[in-house]
Amino acid sequence: MLQLPTYDDVSAAARRLHGLAHRTPVLRSATADRLLKAQVFFKCENLQRMGAFKFRGAFNALSQFTSEQRKAGVITFSSGNHAQAIALAARLLGIPATILMPLDAPQAKMEATRGYGGEVITFDRYTQDREALARQLLSDRGLTLIPPYDHPHVIAGQGTAAMELLEDTGPLDVMFVPLGGGGLLSGSALAVRALAPQCKLYGVEPEAGDDGQQSLRKGEIVHIPTPSTLADGAQTQHLGEYTFGVIRRDVQDIVTATDAQLVDAMRFFAERMKLVVEPTGCLGFAAACHAGLPLEGKRVGVMLSGGNVDLARFAQLIGSQGWA
Repeated sequence: MLQLPTYDDVSAAARRLHGLAHRTPVLRSATADRLLKAQVFFKCENLQRMGAFKFRGAFNALSQFTSEQRKAGVITFSSGNHAQAIALAARLLGIPATILMPLDAPQAKMEATRGYGGEVITFDRYTQDREALARQLLSDRGLTLIPPYDHPHVIAGQGTAAMELLEDTGPLDVMFVPLGGGGLLSGSALAVRALAPQCKLYGVEPEAGDDGQQSLRKGEIVHIPTPSTLADGAQTQHLGEYTFGVIRRDVQDIVTATDAQLVDAMRFFAERMKLVVEPTGCLGFAAACHAGLPLEGKRVGVMLSGGNVDLARFAQLIGSQGWA
């Protein structure tokens, strides 16, 4: 039987991350409060080291390597944020890092991963199986695989973001968390269950990639083709065994947001809060605005999961009336 991570694992991760991960700010916006007729609290993981929450899980996982594992090195696959997180955490811990990245990953994320010292190997996400490629490299080189989300140490590390949010705000009524493979959502669920059990937790996926919503409805993990969406951090094809186990137990529901709604949210953060938030990082606020959930008079937490976006593309999107 699968041994799911617990809140004790999140607490242990927080101790490992103390002084290494940024305790990112929780920001308010009077405009957002008026729009939703609620008190809205934004957890700004776009201001985390390497620009996303992923540093938390990556460092927590790598810090528990044995000396033999550290010497041999780590391998992972990622469209960008987990890639950067593993590369940075590995550099801090003196561990060689090999990263499989799709050819169409944002150039800024690929360059940053190399900048942190990771060896980047590219693949075609639409025709090649990244997990099979990773297994082959793992076998050939004796590496240890740390996947982007389906790993207890990764999940526990990601949960520290929601733990901090709840420590800073006190109990919330509702929380919105972006959902790709489910590491951040399942980690957040562990924290919410322990610290604010009455809080309703919603995962938010891009409308084109609703595998998590389908999985929750069906009661089993649903696989889909790689979705076409601006939210590159949520272009996953399925949830993991660990992440789904926690999500189906602890998450209220999974809702979706359109790419157009993500662009509107990006524009809001840039204009009103002077924040650069990548499309995936906007999923939570887009859903808070458009999913039709009863939020009036509530205390609402919104996780901004990352801010890694090519600046030319960012300018193009927020400067347009629509998106292309």
